[in-house]
Amino acid sequence: MLKSFLKLFEYSHKQNEPAYTVELATAALLSEIVNADNQVTETEREEYEKQLRKHVNVDDDAMALLLKRGQETADDAIDLVHFTQVLNKHCNADERVRVVKSLWSIAYADESLAPLEESTIRQIADLLYVPHSQYIKTKLDVVENTQ
Repeated sequence: MLKSFLKLFEYSHKQNEPAYTVELATAALLSEIVNADNQVTETEREEYEKQLRKHVNVDDDAMALLLKRGQETADDAIDLVHFTQVLNKHCNADERVRVVKSLWSIAYADESLAPLEESTIRQIADLLYVPHSQYIKTKLDVVENTQ
């Protein structure tokens, strides 16, 4: 009896967990940086789309929907772990480093870096198992290209 109850609980718990695609998880992580400093600029929105296009290959209609769903998913999320777990499972180390570089690009799109943006990128990089040296290198690459 107890085993069947536990199986039922495990099944219902698994059903309640959101299942994200790599594309949606990436969109949500990138969206986190757009909103990190609570000052969303048009430049950041444009950079968000530009960076997301580097990671997914979809037509314009699907991209518009993905941008919107990424924003909504990020707004509804209570943590970043669910998104990073998807990327850790389906992406190699180089792909995860490219996501971190995209995060920096969005953060620097408005030519300023808010402490909360940097903190959020650091948290995401840690959750993606990106080494600190790569975290710094991607930041410096973006900074050099924006000057």
